[in-house]
Amino acid sequence: MDFVHSFGVLVIQHLQNNYREFHHFLNFMSAVGDPRNIFSVYFPLWFHLSHNVGTKMIWVAVIGDWFNLIFKWILFGQRPYWWVQETRFYHNDSIPHLDQFHITCETGPGNPSGHAMGSSCVWYVMITSALNFARPPSVSSVRSFQRFRLLSSCLWTAFLVIQISVCASRVFIATHFPHQVVLGVFTGMLVAEVFDHIPSVYNANLKVYLQTNMFLFSFAVCFYLLLKLMDFDPLWSVTKAKKWCANPDWLHLDTTPFAGLVRNLGALFGLGLAVNSDMFVQSCKGQNGHRTIFKLMCVTATLTFLQLYDFIKMPTHSELLFYILSFCKSASIPLGVVAVLPYCVHLLIRDEERKRA
Repeated sequence: MDFVHSFGVLVIQHLQNNYREFHHFLNFMSAVGDPRNIFSVYFPLWFHLSHNVGTKMIWVAVIGDWFNLIFKWILFGQRPYWWVQETRFYHNDSIPHLDQFHITCETGPGNPSGHAMGSSCVWYVMITSALNFARPPSVSSVRSFQRFRLLSSCLWTAFLVIQISVCASRVFIATHFPHQVVLGVFTGMLVAEVFDHIPSVYNANLKVYLQTNMFLFSFAVCFYLLLKLMDFDPLWSVTKAKKWCANPDWLHLDTTPFAGLVRNLGALFGLGLAVNSDMFVQSCKGQNGHRTIFKLMCVTATLTFLQLYDFIKMPTHSELLFYILSFCKSASIPLGVVAVLPYCVHLLIRDEERKRA
C-alpha cells in the first residue's frame, strides 16, 4: 500500500501546487458532498416533490453511511495528512509537504471516503428519480425518446462532473487518497442501486424503523467490542488526527465514527415517527398534499427552518451528552420536515380558506 499512498501524495501535491486558486470552489464542492447536507438540503426538497424519493433518500443515506463506518473499521484506511508524517517510505529529509485546511482534519479512518460515498448515493437517487419522472410512455413518439436520451445524457454528465469535483476536493485538502474517493463513489452507487429493488421501505411502519435502528446500532457496537477484544482500537484514527492536525481548532467531535452513526440513527428514527404520525396523514396525505402551493410553502418553510436550526451547536465538553443531543437533533429534522411544519402549513391554509368562506 505504500506505493499506492505515495502515488496519492503526488496527486495531492499536484492539485495543491497547480490548482490553489480554485481552493474556494473545491472547499464548496467538499461541502456539497457532506453527508449532513442530505438531511438539511436534498431531503426536504425531494420529499415534498415525491414522498417515495425523499424516503428512499434517507434510507440510502443512512444505510450507506453505516456501511461506510463498517468498511472503515475493516479496511484500516490511512489519511494523507498523517500518513506522510508516520510512514517509513520516505527518508527523514524527504517527507513531502501537504497543506492542511480547516476541513482537512477528519478523525475517522479514511477508506472509503464518506463524502464521496454519500454524494454518489444521494445524487444517484436524484438522477434516477428525475429520469423515472421524465421517462416517456412506451407509445410515445421517436422525438420524445430522443429528448429523453438527451436529458439522460445531460443528467449523467452532471452526475459525473459533480462526483469528480467532490472527489478532487477531498484529495486537494489532503483528507483522502484518490483510491479512497473512487471506492466511495462506486460503493455509494451500489447501495443506491440496491434500494431501487426494495420498494417496501416506502410504506414501512414504525416497528420496521425501530427494528432497523436497533440492528444497525447493535451490530456496530458488537463489531466495535469484537475489535476491542482482538486488541485492536477502532478509534485509532482519532489519536492520529489529534497528533498531526496542524490546528487543534480544526478537530471536531462530529467527525468521529460514532458521531456519524448516532446522527444517522436519529434521522431514521425521526423519519419513522414522522411518516407514521397523524400530522403527516392529515397534511401531506390529505387534500392539501397534492396542491402545488402547499408543496412550495412546505419547501420554503422547511429549508428556512433547517438553515436556522443549523446554528444550534451541540456542547462538546461531554461525548455522551454530545451523542445524545446529536441523536435528538437529527431525529427532529425529518420529524419537522415531514410532519410538524407541513401540518402547520396545512392549518394555515385551512384557516385562510375558512376566512374567505
